[in-house]
Amino acid sequence: MKTKKFRILAQTFFWGAMISLLTFTACDDDEDAVKDPVASFQYEVSASNPFEVTFTNFSKDATSYAWDFGDDGTSTEESPTHVFAAEGTYTVTLTATNAKGVTDDISKDITIIADAQVLLTGGSSKKWMLARKGLVMGLGPNANAYWEYWTLENNGKRPCVFGQSWTFNADGTMDFDDGGFMWGDNIVFVSADNAQYEVCIPAAEFTVNNNGDDITAWKTGSHEFTYDPSAGSLTLTGTGAWMGLISRTADGDVIVPQSSVEYDIIIGEGEVYDSMMVSLTLTDLYWQFKYVSYHDWANQPDVVTEEPTFGEDLADITPSVIKATFASKDAADLVTIDTITSGSTLVYGVDDPTNAAAAKVGQFNRVAGTSYQELQFQTSPDPKDIQFTNFTTVKIDIYVPASTVFADGGLVRQFVFGFADKSQTQEWWNNTEQYLIEGTAFVVDAWTTYTFDLSTTDVLTRTDLDMLYLGIGGGGHGTGGTFYVRNLIFE
Repeated sequence: MKTKKFRILAQTFFWGAMISLLTFTACDDDEDAVKDPVASFQYEVSASNPFEVTFTNFSKDATSYAWDFGDDGTSTEESPTHVFAAEGTYTVTLTATNAKGVTDDISKDITIIADAQVLLTGGSSKKWMLARKGLVMGLGPNANAYWEYWTLENNGKRPCVFGQSWTFNADGTMDFDDGGFMWGDNIVFVSADNAQYEVCIPAAEFTVNNNGDDITAWKTGSHEFTYDPSAGSLTLTGTGAWMGLISRTADGDVIVPQSSVEYDIIIGEGEVYDSMMVSLTLTDLYWQFKYVSYHDWANQPDVVTEEPTFGEDLADITPSVIKATFASKDAADLVTIDTITSGSTLVYGVDDPTNAAAAKVGQFNRVAGTSYQELQFQTSPDPKDIQFTNFTTVKIDIYVPASTVFADGGLVRQFVFGFADKSQTQEWWNNTEQYLIEGTAFVVDAWTTYTFDLSTTDVLTRTDLDMLYLGIGGGGHGTGGTFYVRNLIFE
């Protein structure tokens, strides 16, 4: 019995000791798990107030923060905004503290410049180039959605534009360097048949537009500028001065160099580089371009020179029948093709607006607020590359209500019917086979059949076309509209 009792006591002592040991060990582990803090921050000077600086805290393993702004100002916020009282260079220090009271600090010198002109010129001269990270150009309906219609990145699509530079000098001059190349702007060169359309062009060969007009003033040259920081406006004067895209101005598209151009700009000061947002605001359209000026140009990313492969090559189909009556989505009314999600929409099987007792038709809805849109079609149920060799023509009936208003800045009296490669061409609209009906040829208040000869384009010889599209009312505006369609038939 004594032996048994001793064993029980011994076991109790043993397990108690083990529990205590584990408890102390766990506490030690918890203590060791608290890592030393690492202080880190970045800052950005406000574009509207050169004295206001926003600090973004990137510290790790810290629970509290103390800021010393070098002007007797302090803060314990994680990421504060501070307004300095005067120009000068200030040493800003961030102290980060962890749960154990261990601290780490980092200091940076920040220069506050009241003269916003200095941000543009650097006080003597300052070079700016297109940014090479993120979205650098964009087109949208407004500033809050400037990327919605079109964007450009440093991804190999337009490598030459990333080698161009704009140097703004304190004497009011601006020097543009084309870097030896210019971009074949689709407004200036218009047609995809032009070898200079949407490609990088050696500067020596960049001489005339599609009409034969001299465009050499857009190349390397010196111009003058006027910058109004309070209005956020930049005016470039001298024939051929430009930023962003040569063809885009606040007054609309141009195909020859202008004597002056004006932009809205916002300049911001950063730790690695300063940024300049250049923009154009038009009716229902907004262009934005991002430029940067590195404090050390060695930090500038490389230009991507090869465009990545986009999409996939679809299987081929050579149909003998392609039609859409739009009376319904039944197999008899839709053969080979069907509508797909796109900017404009279609309602199948509505009453004929001229005769409710007649066969049903389709209602084409141009969506208000969308500047560039069309109704798109692909093969169904799966998209394929369509070989049109069994056909010679395509026709479609369109009805435009008499109440339709065509006006400047609104609906345009025209429609386009076209073909494109959507599966392997990211910007498919730059390589289309298209028919245009405009002016009085686009009939109002009567059903009209429009017939297109496929041999007048490359539809019969191209093997990559996988989409049909119909656009009514023109582009570049957000006006909506209702139209009617029937009998899209290939013969």
